[in-house]
Parts: sequence; structure tokens; C-alpha cells
Amino acid sequence: MIVITTPTGQIGRQVVMNLLRRGAPLRLIARDPSRLARQVAERVEVVQGSTDDHDVVNEACADADRVFWVVPPNPAAGSVEKHFRDFTRPLCDAIASRGVKRVVAVSSLGRGVARNAGQVSASLAMDEAIDSTGVHYRALCAPGFMDNALWQAELIRTQRVFRAPVSGGLKLPTCATRDIAAVAADLLADDSWSGQARVPLLGPEDLSHDEMAHIMSEVLGRPIRFQQLPLETYKATLVRSGMSEAWAQGLADMFRGIQQGIHNAELRTSASATPTGFRQWCEEVLRPAIPPGAGSGR
Repeated sequence: MIVITTPTGQIGRQVVMNLLRRGAPLRLIARDPSRLARQVAERVEVVQGSTDDHDVVNEACADADRVFWVVPPNPAAGSVEKHFRDFTRPLCDAIASRGVKRVVAVSSLGRGVARNAGQVSASLAMDEAIDSTGVHYRALCAPGFMDNALWQAELIRTQRVFRAPVSGGLKLPTCATRDIAAVAADLLADDSWSGQARVPLLGPEDLSHDEMAHIMSEVLGRPIRFQQLPLETYKATLVRSGMSEAWAQGLADMFRGIQQGIHNAELRTSASATPTGFRQWCEEVLRPAIPPGAGSGR
């Protein structure tokens, strides 16, 4: 039995589909089971609730030997660190009480170099807490997701611009969520690995945001430009949109760390170079989300 958290999230739902294609028995923890696709809900067990609830996680992990773990974001959280701790303790307790043997979790790059880096530092603290249980553990250490560009699809469509609080010329790794999900599913379906290790997932190349804008322009057939946001402006925009001061500050601290190189400390190898390039992702995912000819060009 494999337990899957965030089964409707951008990575979790792809892990679910990958494992269902292999015929794996799955138990999903879902806050709102109605969001599960019917063809998924009919083939899995579902425990309703949140993964910061000890009783929910304990129930889900009964007779399960593998867990896919993601701490869901909470833009209303009053503390980034407390949020990650609250969502990690129930897992650590279930490892001890339910005999979970293997855990695969989505974490972040930056181990050994990130300092006060908001959500990145909290993810790395999660890894340490899970390590302390002695469970066999693989932390999938990812940079920024290509798929996060979809959050700005309307901005790209109407104003032909996308924004981030990093310099346009800084080359960074970036990874497609489908590649993260594929690696997670492979590990969850394999009972031969042991010990604790980090698994960097770096995409096939480093790209700057200016280069990403150029690729978007070619794929979408219209000029797209990148605009760097000052960290203070970025944080203020998040707070105005309803995000808590603490969560917005964490994201600002994370991007400050990225600008300072925490995502560039890991050298790409044949093992860490995931297959989907940014151009391919734009062709297969971004372009369908932005109809041809759409956008005012302002």
C-alpha cells in the first residue's frame, strides 16, 4: 500500500496517475475528495482530512509501507517554519507507530548553502526531521517549477510579460513537474532502495529568465518580455493579494537566496538532468494555455 498526499496538487495528481498505470494499490489523503477525478476515486482508497492532523495521517498509514509526502502551501500561514513543522510531525509519528518503511518527499535544492531562505529553509528542516526517524528516505530536491509560469498565463496573454524577483540574466535550473512525478513514482514502485539520500532534479539546462522569455516568444509567436520585480515590490504585491506577511516574507527570502546562488550549488549530472526542456514544456503545456493571437500587446 502506497499513501499519497496532495493527490490533486500539480505533482501529486501526476504521481497518482503514474502509479495507477502500474496497478499499484493507493490510499490518498484528500481534504476534499470531490476534487478527485471519478476514474481515480473508483480505483483508490481515500482518507478525508488534512496531513497536519495526526489522526488522519495515522489512519492513512495503517498497513502502508510507502508514503509520498508534500507539505501543501498555505499563503495564510502566520509562520512558515511552524507550518512546515505542523505538517511534518504527524508523518514522523506515523513512521514510528505504523512502521512506514519508505518515504519520498518533494523538497528543495540548497542543502548546506541556504540560510534564512524562507520556504526553502523550511523544506530542508523537514528533511532533517524525517531523517531523524531513521526511515528509508529520498528527498526530491527541485529548483523552480516550469509549471509555475502558468500562474502568470493571464499576464503573459494580456500584457506579454512575466515577472519574478530575480535578475533577468541569472541562469538557473528549472524542472517540469511531470519529471518530478515520474521520479517519485519510480521510487515508490521500487522496494529495493534503502538509506537516506537527496535526489537533485535539475532539468536538462540552466536558463535565465531573459532566455525563457525568448523561448516563450518563439513558441507563442508573439514578443514576450521578462520584468524583474524588486523584492520589496514583490512582497507588497503578495500581501495586497491577501497573503500573510509571514508567507510573503518567506517567499521574498527564498528569492533572495536564489539570487545569491542556492539553486546553483548543485552540479548537473546525467542522473540529475531530467528530460523535459523548457522549450518542449512551452510547446506542450504553456501554448495550449494561451490561445494563438490572444493578448493586447500592451
